[in-house]
Amino acid sequence: MTYTIQLFKLLFAVDDHIFRIGKAEVVKIPWRTIFILSLFGIIVYAVMGAFGIGTSPISSSVSLVNPAEFELRKLWFVFGRVLYAVSFVLFILFIPPLIFYTVTKIPFKKLLVMQVVVLFVLLLERIVWIPIHILIGLDWFVSPFSFGIIASYVTDQNFIIYFFGSITLFQIWIMVFQVKLLTRLSGIHKGWIYSLVILFHIAIWTVTAVLAFTDILIINRWFG
Repeated sequence: MTYTIQLFKLLFAVDDHIFRIGKAEVVKIPWRTIFILSLFGIIVYAVMGAFGIGTSPISSSVSLVNPAEFELRKLWFVFGRVLYAVSFVLFILFIPPLIFYTVTKIPFKKLLVMQVVVLFVLLLERIVWIPIHILIGLDWFVSPFSFGIIASYVTDQNFIIYFFGSITLFQIWIMVFQVKLLTRLSGIHKGWIYSLVILFHIAIWTVTAVLAFTDILIINRWFG
């Protein structure tokens, strides 16, 4: 049996496609889908830069520089976001499968298919957030789909807000999807799979919170 990913059908019939992935003797690497999602990710982050999302450190210096220099700084910022998008796509597609393969020994191609779905959901999350930021002005860590907005009412500690802001309804769906696939395709006890997935995401959320502290400092150092 050969499995070829059908992204939208998979999202509406997750259990059926996980069963088919598990039974498949051959899994085709979805290079076309990967290319489209990668290009889409670059466009999304370029649009974010074009709308000035995340450029507040640069915008604050608009009165200190001439218009030409300010536009050049914005251009470099957009270029940096495009590079970030490329790094983001490569990380999501290839690093988690390497980690999960080391533990579960599930064929890498099947894990890659899993992460193609994860990448699509993460990009969808980003697209949903863009109009929220533009229309309401909410940052990612206080998105109505994240737990950061709850944390902001409980504490004023930025790290805690950033950490819980990284936990979203989209992220929870991803975790459930990963647990389902890893459990059904490996012979490992479900408790170990839960621990693996949860610890992995906690590590990602922690790194995200730390980077949220340093991101503004880096931008200010480059463009200030």
